Amino acid sequence: MEEAVPFSIVSTVKALSRALRRDAEHEAEISREREKLWFKESSAKNLRNRDFLSPNTVLTTLYADGKVPSDVLSGVRSLHGSGVLPIGATEVTAEGLRVCVDRCAAFKGVLCGITPYLTPPAQRQGCILINCPALHTKQTTPSPDTLALGQLRTVLIADHLGAHLRRQGYTVSFCPALPQDSDIVNFLKTLGIDWPTVPVSWTNEDREEKMKKALENSTYRDREIERGKRRSRGEKIEGEKRGIKEEVRINLKQVVQDENVQGYDPSLGSCTVQREALCHLAQLDSATADLPVSTATALHVTSCQDEFRQQQTAMLWRAAGAAAVQRLVICGPVKTPGIQMNAAQYIQLRKAQMKEASEMKYGEQVEGQTWDDIIRVMTSATVRFELLSTVHTSPVTLDVQRDSGVSTKGPRGGVFVMYNCARLHTLFSSYEKGVEQGLYPEIPEGAELDFSALKEEGEWLLLFNYLIPFSELLDQSGQILEHEGGTARVNLRTEQVCRFLVSLSKDFSSYYNRVHVLGEPLPHLFNQMFCRLLLLRALRELYHSALDSLNLPPIPQL
Repeated sequence: MEEAVPFSIVSTVKALSRALRRDAEHEAEISREREKLWFKESSAKNLRNRDFLSPNTVLTTLYADGKVPSDVLSGVRSLHGSGVLPIGATEVTAEGLRVCVDRCAAFKGVLCGITPYLTPPAQRQGCILINCPALHTKQTTPSPDTLALGQLRTVLIADHLGAHLRRQGYTVSFCPALPQDSDIVNFLKTLGIDWPTVPVSWTNEDREEKMKKALENSTYRDREIERGKRRSRGEKIEGEKRGIKEEVRINLKQVVQDENVQGYDPSLGSCTVQREALCHLAQLDSATADLPVSTATALHVTSCQDEFRQQQTAMLWRAAGAAAVQRLVICGPVKTPGIQMNAAQYIQLRKAQMKEASEMKYGEQVEGQTWDDIIRVMTSATVRFELLSTVHTSPVTLDVQRDSGVSTKGPRGGVFVMYNCARLHTLFSSYEKGVEQGLYPEIPEGAELDFSALKEEGEWLLLFNYLIPFSELLDQSGQILEHEGGTARVNLRTEQVCRFLVSLSKDFSSYYNRVHVLGEPLPHLFNQMFCRLLLLRALRELYHSALDSLNLPPIPQL
């Protein structure tokens, strides 16, 4: 038996558009500005009377005087197909053509087969190397005290991208490898980041020598400028030919032109190869040693301040013979008005604020290893949402005044999300205790339930805005990598999962505060209770799946 294709917002909108256009002649008449024929509603207000709308401005472009032909209306009403949501009522109104989904059928279809809605729709193939220049050795190994907040942001974005792309099927590796048990490695572990490590005694000198020779022999070596500089210093070229150390300059502009890569800074010229660059290139070479480099993609996640230097490094790697596709994920600065703060100080402040807020709410029970773990995860959640919820190219401004605190209440990013995830754990713990006590029976199979009992507007909002589109959200970064033009920069929308979770938590919190899910243990109320429990169980799994892409474990109680 063929497995049913899960409902998809994208598939439904495409099918609605085909039904509305009707034929190629009409399609050709539509200007680029009118290509979006349908709008998916998302606000609670509009979802009371429609799920999709084709506005009058579109209808007047498609049809004379904007009147929708009866055969088109009939086609929309009878719409079906792979991934297409079941259509209920349709009506032409003052706003345009509105379509309502058959909600009972949609609830049943999703909640009786939730698994495909929690994973990307397709497993992709390919190798991704995520390179984080902030962690590369300068003179010494980076430490929490030398790591700037902007650099911490790049590390968190790199970690999120790694988890996110693995979910889509990619093989992901990270660069650079860091010394085992170093301060920076232990610091990253407190944030839930498992960065690759090497023994303290490990050396990469062989690869550095390999990269040096590759650049010395590169066709892009700019010997004319080297000679000119040596003459200006009064050095003898003959002596250098006998083995005296000489500088190596690479014509990066020529690399860009010959490789036909777009979006690189036009001021890239000739670059002298420094020891720091050789260390960086050696780490890249080591990280890609076991990858099919010709089909790999290297994502350099770096701050806007270091973009030019990273473009230089990327073209030096090309000049040394690397064939991997290289893209830059450029991150805006992190600002802390009125105070200077490094990564270690910032994390320590947020941890102290989290502990203080927890003690104010829960009192003396905030003691022991369990609470230490909770505070650590909550601190990590707070930091991740603060630094990841903004579009990665834009700056982030942090309020780091001591008295601003971290609240355990209200829509305040990571704390709010984790709190609402924990509420779902508490709900199901209460239900399971009720089952043990004989108050409630076990939840039956979804096919045995009547989902028309889900009439509360918040229930449809949770399904239509979150459960159904989540799979498509998980797939977006892979789509961008595959289809966006091959320019230097790539925007992988790293803010979307955080924003999605905050929005979900606001709508879930509103629903949960309004609706009493575990009702009286009366048989005639069980059907509605079970339908709601299935919905919220699916929501709990969605939380876990989304938090997993942020490398955040759910907290069972808070």
